[in-house]
Amino acid sequence: MLVAENIGKRFSGVIALNNVSMDLPGGKVTAIIGENGAGKSTLMKILSGVYPDYEGRIIFKGQEVHFANPKEAQQLGIGIIHQELNLIPDLSIRENIFLGREIVNSWDILDKKAMQQKTQELLNKLKLNVSPDTLIRDLKVGQQQVVEIAKALLTDSEVIIMDEPTSAISDHEVEILFSIIEDLRNEGRAVVYISHKLDELFRIADRYIVLRDGQVTESGSMDEVNHDTIIKKMVGREIKTISKVHRESATGELLDIRNLSLATQNGTKKVLLDNVSLKLNSGEILGIFGLMGAGRTELLETILGLHNSSSNGVITMEGQPLKINCPQQAIKAGIVLVPEDRKKDGLVLGLDVKTNISLSTLHDIQQAGLLSKGKEMQLAEKYTASLCIKTPSPHQQVKNLSGGNQQKVVLARCLATKPKVLMLDEPTRGIDANAKNEIYKLIMELSEAGLGIIVVSSELPEILAVSDRVLVMSEGKITAEFSSSEANEDNILKAAIPKTI
Repeated sequence: MLVAENIGKRFSGVIALNNVSMDLPGGKVTAIIGENGAGKSTLMKILSGVYPDYEGRIIFKGQEVHFANPKEAQQLGIGIIHQELNLIPDLSIRENIFLGREIVNSWDILDKKAMQQKTQELLNKLKLNVSPDTLIRDLKVGQQQVVEIAKALLTDSEVIIMDEPTSAISDHEVEILFSIIEDLRNEGRAVVYISHKLDELFRIADRYIVLRDGQVTESGSMDEVNHDTIIKKMVGREIKTISKVHRESATGELLDIRNLSLATQNGTKKVLLDNVSLKLNSGEILGIFGLMGAGRTELLETILGLHNSSSNGVITMEGQPLKINCPQQAIKAGIVLVPEDRKKDGLVLGLDVKTNISLSTLHDIQQAGLLSKGKEMQLAEKYTASLCIKTPSPHQQVKNLSGGNQQKVVLARCLATKPKVLMLDEPTRGIDANAKNEIYKLIMELSEAGLGIIVVSSELPEILAVSDRVLVMSEGKITAEFSSSEANEDNILKAAIPKTI
């Protein structure tokens, strides 16, 4: 269906892809496997017309093609679901799905009724129970990911590229997506699937192609490999998975939250947080698990002061009451957040690595009232080394880094403020197995140094791997608490399922 021959791509002199060749047959799901920064997303952007400038050639159904933009690729039959969401926040779901491919009537006037109907059909197919008129900014990240999937399914693409399509969606939505992929395969489409969730690859993929440092190192059938051999092929060596040693909860209360509530801002009486209370000790890793809509992200954002006008409750740090009206006050008090959506909330994509790292600590890198370039560079070099951020230099723009390295930049900026409480919302979303291990190791090292850490994750194995104690949320409430020795998948999931289901 699609053949790539000797594809090469450079960014500012840095080789992203080097002589990459591969074939993508119809009626098969091909998994593209590799670490963050291996070149997977770059290659997919070339195949889908995002990057028109590259070396080599692309052959589609026997004919050489060259796309000047994604629209040309879509028109020919190649669609892509991007890892990073490409949606316009102030447009509706319908407007985003049909942007650039609007339906018009015989008078060249937008046929909103037809587009509304088609959008509703797509949302029904994907089991997303919201109106097509809903603005993207009013959706959760997981719901936005479903809209991205709907965009790709709008056209009858013969090649569908899925770059981390399940990174932010619920298990229920994953099952729906897998059912759709099965239909696409049966229809003879070529499906390209990129995911760091290896269990998904063994469920859905027929073949694999390994990218390492911008080159194809090997390929084969998924039937011929297992979890450990795939990881070894990705990184070129065996990876020892970090597992947490069960320990007694650290002593010394650091953070005490009582009766934290958050009301919706749409005029309804529904509450997003309902009298949530929790405690965090120095050196403790507190895991918080819940299904989509449970209120996990809202809890962290409220602690940070993002919803001051619609929230109430008491926050105490080291025995002293805090009044947090905005994130700046939270940071000053020693509370920081690595947000769920790094692209929208965590980074300034047009700025370089060193500037993004120093943004929250400008007062520490000034000299005589002026920013010190030397101190800024020193700070950047310290964290790029300690967090193993893969970048040609601290002057590289953040938007040119892989998703995993972008996440590390956000983490570096938070750590640069020397926090007492570090809150992590989906800290390993879109990160490969090796980078996950690095993040887990860092979390444990920080806790051993006395930092109080709250980890929110939709991946149960992640919560179980790092937590000293686990809280479970459902419908804005804490429904259960387990020590690390008590916590298991069964009792956590039981507490996470809303009683109304």
